[in-house]
Amino acid sequence: MTGGVTGGQDRTRLGYFLGPHGVKGGVKVFVLGDQEQFRALKRVFVEGRGWLRVARLEMLAPGVALHLAGVTSREAAEELRGLNVFAADDELPEPEEGVYYYHELRGLTLHGAGGEVLGEVVDVEDGGHQDLLVVRHEGGESFVPLQAPYVLVNLNDRGRPASLALSADAPAGLLEADAPEVGGDDA
Repeated sequence: MTGGVTGGQDRTRLGYFLGPHGVKGGVKVFVLGDQEQFRALKRVFVEGRGWLRVARLEMLAPGVALHLAGVTSREAAEELRGLNVFAADDELPEPEEGVYYYHELRGLTLHGAGGEVLGEVVDVEDGGHQDLLVVRHEGGESFVPLQAPYVLVNLNDRGRPASLALSADAPAGLLEADAPEVGGDDA
């Protein structure tokens, strides 16, 4: 999986700015997912700043450094620290087989092993060691680990996600009403 929580309609969060890289306006990015998704981007959406043209990209280990139009000093780069960076969904490169962007999973129906509808994926979050589906169901909202072999991705005729299903091996109780709620008092 790659990407992050949505930054608005038709945008996917790619990461956030860590701070300056060099003295001429480069900005290091903490990347959610694969850093390769930055290679083809000609522009990014910066939280609170809007769309900025990518003048140059440096691949780092890990992450990337972006050089953005209008950000030409270390001080200007420092002002971006902590801001989220997004890409337009339709400008992201085609992922390799078996890899899906978060935006491709949002809005999909989650089925049980017997084909019954369990709920709808309303978001996907980067849980660090694994991605988490945020599923809205009749009992509320729950996190469901997006982990093979428990969650199966059903593909459409173009090879992209069409729906999701829990396998017969999935742990019981993932969507019970007493499961931990998403977005508690800390949200």
